[in-house]
Amino acid sequence: MGLTGLEIFKQLPKTNCKDCGQPTCLAFAMQLASGKASLDQCPHISDAAREALDSASAPPVALVKIGKGEKELQLGNETVLFRHDKRFEHPTGIAIAVNDTDAVSDKVQQINKLVFDRVGQVHNVNLVAVVNSSGDAGKFADAVKTAQDNTDFPLVLVSEDPAAMEKALEIAGANNPLICGANASNLEAMVELAKKYDAPLVIKGANLEELASLVEKSGYKKLILDSGAREVNKVLADQTQIRRQALKRFRPFGYPTITFADNPDPIQAVVDAGVYIAKYAGIVVMYTDNPADILPLITLRLNIYTDPQKPIAVESKLYEVGNPGPDSPVFVTTNFSLTYFCVQGDVEAGRIDAYILPVDTDGISVLTGWAAGKFTPEKITEMVNNCGIADKVSHRKLIIPGGVAVLSGKLQELSGWEVLVGPRESAGIPSFIKQRWSA
Repeated sequence: MGLTGLEIFKQLPKTNCKDCGQPTCLAFAMQLASGKASLDQCPHISDAAREALDSASAPPVALVKIGKGEKELQLGNETVLFRHDKRFEHPTGIAIAVNDTDAVSDKVQQINKLVFDRVGQVHNVNLVAVVNSSGDAGKFADAVKTAQDNTDFPLVLVSEDPAAMEKALEIAGANNPLICGANASNLEAMVELAKKYDAPLVIKGANLEELASLVEKSGYKKLILDSGAREVNKVLADQTQIRRQALKRFRPFGYPTITFADNPDPIQAVVDAGVYIAKYAGIVVMYTDNPADILPLITLRLNIYTDPQKPIAVESKLYEVGNPGPDSPVFVTTNFSLTYFCVQGDVEAGRIDAYILPVDTDGISVLTGWAAGKFTPEKITEMVNNCGIADKVSHRKLIIPGGVAVLSGKLQELSGWEVLVGPRESAGIPSFIKQRWSA
């Protein structure tokens, strides 16, 4: 929450009734301040106090939703300037632009294929931005219909012409698209359209001062901000300033932002987009559908928006590499993604048909898991007994990482399986199998 425990305590009834589950109102206030309790747990708080606390505790950057259904994109709810302070909540949405003068259907189909597998997780772009580059309202509406008919991604409708936008919204308005086109000259008309369709709206200013003025003048709350800058250094400065002011509770800047990586040099455009993803952009609009251009941005986004307090983990279950049979080796490791994929990669590189059992260690590595008491003989035995590996192999042998050889005796005693101590590094797996494995 944005308030200290003492500031929250002043708004509470101070009855110490314990109905919230805490011994005192002060203890409850401290739990609220640390985010470990909800205001709804207090049945005696007054409406005035609830309103004051709800307003003060709302995230500095408002939540905005684009689209509907499984592909809905959520932006905002950000609370920090630096990821290590807490975490970033919603990853930057990547939009691919389609001009209404393009072969819209073909390009949208290409955008649909921008799906990537990174450390066992599937990632993709998030939006299709249909641009009214022709200046023709009818052509724009046709392009929007074609895009909507050929993709499940939410749409960004890019036009500063209210008449063209109205025609497009008659087609796509029910699906909560992002209206991208309000500025000083058309603000009133665009806001009316946004209200009519209850859709999020991009407001663009010539500079930050004008942007703040337009936001206040609009009176609308489902907003995305465009500072108007297009040079990468100016965009970077504006993005940083908007986030800083939002965290200081300057309400006109308390919304997600949109940026445009429109450099004609595709390599430079990717570099620019990387800067915007790193520095607070809610949406980055790209003008390329080349997978080689998009994959680096997907990877960068994944790294930045991973919760630093929660490592990336694979599902803890039995995995098969190649075509393992009853005589195949069984490797035990942890479910930390980097650890698992190192083991999997080296098993594949050695052309070994094998089973891998990644024990659930809350996504931490072998030695860290052992030191934390999460990679133990008891947990390994539990997984061996529950994953069905006994029905897959005719032998009773497990291979554990060499760094935790100390586990072998207890593990053998608890599981009833023979325990082989493997190499300390997964790169040694192929030679280990050649020298030591016999089912």
